[in-house]
Amino acid sequence: MAGHSQFKNIMYRKGAQDAKRAKMFAKIAREIIVSVKSGGAEASSNPRLRAALASARAANMPKDNVDRAIKKASGGEDLSQYEEVRYEGYGIAGVAVIVEALTDNRNRTASEVRSTLSKNGGNLGETGSVSFCFERPGILHFDASKYNFDQVFEAAVNAGADNVETLDDIHEVTCPMENFASVRDSLIETLGDPREAKIIWKPLNTITVNEDQAKTLFKMIDTLEDNDDIQNVYTNVEISDEVLKKLG
Repeated sequence: MAGHSQFKNIMYRKGAQDAKRAKMFAKIAREIIVSVKSGGAEASSNPRLRAALASARAANMPKDNVDRAIKKASGGEDLSQYEEVRYEGYGIAGVAVIVEALTDNRNRTASEVRSTLSKNGGNLGETGSVSFCFERPGILHFDASKYNFDQVFEAAVNAGADNVETLDDIHEVTCPMENFASVRDSLIETLGDPREAKIIWKPLNTITVNEDQAKTLFKMIDTLEDNDDIQNVYTNVEISDEVLKKLG
């Protein structure tokens, strides 16, 4: 398993979990705020908010935090003007990097992304410089302890998804980007909330790195994901089982 998912699985086992959870809650709260501002506070008529609330429940985000974010956005308390920005560049060993951000200051965020890539053997590129290395499927993750494969497979087929695969403790449903909203809503109605539901950047081809390069990439991604503005980080890296064992 390559790229984004592999890095995520390793990183969830590393570092201070409480700090990671706090960062995750902050990022979900920002997504809720943007969702409410763009589509209203009624989840039934706001697909983006529904997805954000599903992410909040999957992350066990306290209800008070969720309610506070909705109230902040709908009551006009949050005056920030967030915009969605994508940054593209390269990490060490020529690994392609895509960073998705929600920021109220794109100059600040661009500077921080550029600095992080540069300090870890990479560089920031122009928009479009690496996106051609990726495709854009929609994915939904369902907890394997709650649903068996056949349940998810049948629901996914009926919803119009392309594929279902079991990865570690999740069933991953994949669908074309243009069908994502309808597949997501159908699966939520049939199975309930997914652990994660979004459109990702999936590498078409991968680059293999050695142990030292992998350590540098982990450091780079950790720094990027610690930034409150940054929502997602994707790469086209491949790490061998031998290197993974050395990294623990």
